[in-house]
Amino acid sequence: MAQKGVQLDQETFSCSICLDLLKDPVAIPCGHSYCMGCIKSFWDGEDQKKIYSCPQCRQAFTPRPVLVKNTMLAALVEQLKKTGLQAAPADHCYAGAEDVACDVCTGRKLKALKSCLQCLISYCEKHLQPHYDVGPLKKHKLVDPSEKLQENICSRHDEVMKMFCRTDQQSICYLCSVDEHKGHDTVSAAAERTERQRELEVSRQNIQQRIQDREKDVKLLQQEVEAVSRSADKAVEDSEKIFTELIRLLQKRSSDVKQQIRSQQETEVSPVKELQEKLEQEITELKRKDAELKKLSHTEDHNQFLHNYPSLSQLSASTDSSSINIRPLRYFEDVTAAVSQLRDQLQDILTEKWTNISPTGTEVEVLLPQPEPKTRAGFLKYSREITLDPNTADTQLLLSDGNRKAERMKQHQLYFSHPDRFTESCQVLSSESLTGRCYWEVEWSGGSVDVAVAYKNISREGYESAFGRNNQSWSLDCKTNSYTFWFNDISTRVFGPGSSRVGVYLDHTAGILSFYSVSKTMTLLYRVQTTFTQPLHAGLYLCYEGDTAELCKLK
Repeated sequence: MAQKGVQLDQETFSCSICLDLLKDPVAIPCGHSYCMGCIKSFWDGEDQKKIYSCPQCRQAFTPRPVLVKNTMLAALVEQLKKTGLQAAPADHCYAGAEDVACDVCTGRKLKALKSCLQCLISYCEKHLQPHYDVGPLKKHKLVDPSEKLQENICSRHDEVMKMFCRTDQQSICYLCSVDEHKGHDTVSAAAERTERQRELEVSRQNIQQRIQDREKDVKLLQQEVEAVSRSADKAVEDSEKIFTELIRLLQKRSSDVKQQIRSQQETEVSPVKELQEKLEQEITELKRKDAELKKLSHTEDHNQFLHNYPSLSQLSASTDSSSINIRPLRYFEDVTAAVSQLRDQLQDILTEKWTNISPTGTEVEVLLPQPEPKTRAGFLKYSREITLDPNTADTQLLLSDGNRKAERMKQHQLYFSHPDRFTESCQVLSSESLTGRCYWEVEWSGGSVDVAVAYKNISREGYESAFGRNNQSWSLDCKTNSYTFWFNDISTRVFGPGSSRVGVYLDHTAGILSFYSVSKTMTLLYRVQTTFTQPLHAGLYLCYEGDTAELCKLK
């Protein structure tokens, strides 16, 4: 431990210029100490600039500080010299297995502080000092310590490779450029580095932009998670309240029915019990009379018998039993039947309408785009049963097959007036709104049929009401040998195999709308990538009399 303490003192009392023990030590204004001769020589080199700096901290002084020997520090240095020990680096300054060693040190090597790309040598702090002091060496390029300096030497000519061959994409020396790389596209390594540096910066900008985009996506996904969670929590809370109210209503109706039944029971039973009591009293009286008559019949005294018989033979008036009407035992079966019918109706409602309120009935889409199916079977997983809305149909359209088929007629149909009806374009919208991922197919025939999607609030009259002639609808015009896509009154010619069946795939959240030609195989005709701001409706436009289009049943 004492040895390490002495070494620490020797390092502390060493001059950072000559790396030896201080000789005539002086302290400059910033607090650092040097040999008087070393700091004088260092400042002599800065006389022309008239600004004098500390070699360690680079603090500048003007005018040149006056140097005075530090007698206390000089005494400490002299005392240290008397120990007879040489200043030695601490153990942590020596190069280990994972460090770059100084190429100049002999014996046990110190850690390299810098590597020189001109000298192709790595230096420790002591041996690096000339690169800070000597004019020509100051121009050398110093980098962090590297073990790969020899890779900068040409193995063929033993020269530093300062050039780059763009033809062969490799570093070369100047002799290579006039030898085997003669006539190649060669530049200096620095010029190639500058070019690659620009490419690197572009790559970094792209990466940083992607990072920003992905962070934005993550933020949006987090917002989506929070929105879904809030919506789910509110839906649970609201549905619990509704079901509680529904249960309370059913319990009240059950209580009311029970009360009505008991009240009716009392109404029915009360007169029956009253008549029953009268009849039971009459039976008791008749039994008593029968007993007296029986006793009289056994009397042996004829005169006594004749005397008592008139009074005993007289019977009281019988209770009128004509009001007793024994009905079949079905007093309250009509109530039971009514309640049973109500139960069946509720079950039907819950069975048929449950998909409208079940979470599985409305797919929760995430913001990341989902891959588009590759096969028809994959598309059919998202098939939707779609019907046409008669209230939107132009009067020249005849709807049939459960409002799935439309045909353009010569005569106008007798439809009621409705604000949703198209009046100048022979077209119709679906009843169902479309969100999430959906797929449907249209079988068409005739001269020209448009398969389209549109927002509900598309105009109902004028040229701009036609599918594809506005920014609220997207339309594929299908003819026998050609297709044309329309949006915002701009047409795009579409090439693809002719088919009487067109498939439409919609990913509302991702903003994808694709049209396919469907036969034995599916061929993509046109794909739209946009942002949908409202739910969409399927649409059909029939151009000529006799044209037909039908929304196919896919399940």
